[in-house]
Amino acid sequence: MMRAAWTAQELLSTFEANLAEVALLPSSSGTFRVFVNGQLIWDRKERGTFPELKDLKQAVRDIVCPDKPLGHSDKKPEPITSTEALSLASHPAE
Repeated sequence: MMRAAWTAQELLSTFEANLAEVALLPSSSGTFRVFVNGQLIWDRKERGTFPELKDLKQAVRDIVCPDKPLGHSDKKPEPITSTEALSLASHPAE
Protein backbone atom coordinates (compact mmCIF):
# COMPACT_ATOMS: atom_id res chain seq x y z
CA MET A 1 0.00 0.00 0.00
CA MET A 2 2.90 2.38 0.67
CA ARG A 3 4.14 2.02 -2.92
CA ALA A 4 0.65 2.77 -4.25
CA ALA A 5 0.29 5.82 -1.99
CA TRP A 6 3.68 7.19 -3.07
CA THR A 7 2.82 6.62 -6.74
CA ALA A 8 -0.54 8.35 -6.31
CA GLN A 9 1.12 11.34 -4.63
CA GLU A 10 3.66 11.61 -7.45
CA LEU A 11 0.95 11.46 -10.13
CA LEU A 12 -1.14 14.09 -8.33
CA SER A 13 1.89 16.36 -7.95
CA THR A 14 2.82 16.05 -11.62
CA PHE A 15 -0.69 16.19 -13.08
CA GLU A 16 -2.60 18.25 -10.50
CA ALA A 17 -4.40 20.28 -13.16
CA ASN A 18 -5.01 17.28 -15.44
CA LEU A 19 -6.36 14.48 -13.22
CA ALA A 20 -9.80 14.55 -11.65
CA GLU A 21 -8.86 11.86 -9.13
CA VAL A 22 -6.40 9.19 -8.13
CA ALA A 23 -8.12 6.35 -6.29
CA LEU A 24 -6.49 3.66 -4.18
CA LEU A 25 -8.49 0.47 -3.71
CA PRO A 26 -7.19 -1.87 -0.99
CA SER A 27 -6.42 -5.44 -1.98
CA SER A 28 -4.99 -8.40 -0.13
CA SER A 29 -3.68 -10.03 -3.31
CA GLY A 30 -0.91 -7.58 -4.23
CA THR A 31 -2.90 -6.03 -7.06
CA PHE A 32 -1.38 -2.91 -8.61
CA ARG A 33 -3.24 -1.65 -11.64
CA VAL A 34 -3.32 1.82 -13.13
CA PHE A 35 -6.22 3.00 -15.26
CA VAL A 36 -6.44 6.32 -17.08
CA ASN A 37 -9.86 7.31 -18.40
CA GLY A 38 -10.94 3.67 -18.05
CA GLN A 39 -7.95 2.37 -20.03
CA LEU A 40 -5.62 -0.08 -18.26
CA ILE A 41 -2.07 1.20 -18.69
CA TRP A 42 -0.28 -0.94 -16.08
CA ASP A 43 -1.03 -4.29 -14.45
CA ARG A 44 1.59 -5.66 -12.09
CA LYS A 45 0.34 -9.24 -12.50
CA GLU A 46 0.62 -9.04 -16.30
CA ARG A 47 4.04 -7.38 -16.32
CA GLY A 48 5.44 -9.05 -13.22
CA THR A 49 6.73 -5.83 -11.67
CA PHE A 50 5.88 -2.33 -10.56
CA PRO A 51 6.39 0.39 -13.15
CA GLU A 52 9.30 2.76 -13.05
CA LEU A 53 7.76 6.10 -12.05
CA LYS A 54 9.27 7.81 -15.10
CA ASP A 55 7.60 5.30 -17.43
CA LEU A 56 4.27 5.56 -15.64
CA LYS A 57 4.31 9.35 -15.77
CA GLN A 58 5.06 9.26 -19.49
CA ALA A 59 2.18 6.83 -20.10
CA VAL A 60 -0.26 8.97 -18.10
CA ARG A 61 0.97 12.14 -19.81
CA ASP A 62 0.57 10.59 -23.25
CA ILE A 63 -3.13 10.05 -22.52
CA VAL A 64 -4.20 13.09 -20.48
CA CYS A 65 -1.96 15.88 -21.80
CA PRO A 66 0.44 14.78 -24.56
CA ASP A 67 2.07 18.21 -24.87
CA LYS A 68 3.04 18.47 -21.18
CA PRO A 69 6.81 18.42 -20.67
CA LEU A 70 8.02 16.18 -17.85
CA GLY A 71 11.46 17.71 -17.42
CA HIS A 72 14.18 15.19 -16.63
CA SER A 73 11.67 12.31 -16.98
CA ASP A 74 11.43 13.10 -20.69
CA LYS A 75 15.10 13.15 -21.46
CA LYS A 76 16.39 10.18 -23.37
CA PRO A 77 20.07 9.25 -23.22
CA GLU A 78 22.03 10.59 -26.17
CA PRO A 79 23.25 7.86 -28.50
CA ILE A 80 26.92 6.94 -28.15
CA THR A 81 29.01 8.04 -31.10
CA SER A 82 31.40 5.61 -32.78
CA THR A 83 34.35 7.58 -31.34
CA GLU A 84 32.95 7.25 -27.81
CA ALA A 85 32.29 3.54 -28.38
CA LEU A 86 35.90 3.01 -29.48
CA SER A 87 37.12 4.93 -26.46
CA LEU A 88 34.96 2.80 -24.15
CA ALA A 89 36.16 -0.40 -25.83
CA SER A 90 39.83 0.52 -25.47
CA HIS A 91 39.41 1.68 -21.83
CA PRO A 92 37.00 -0.77 -20.17
CA ALA A 93 35.70 0.12 -16.73
CA GLU A 94 38.01 -1.11 -14.03
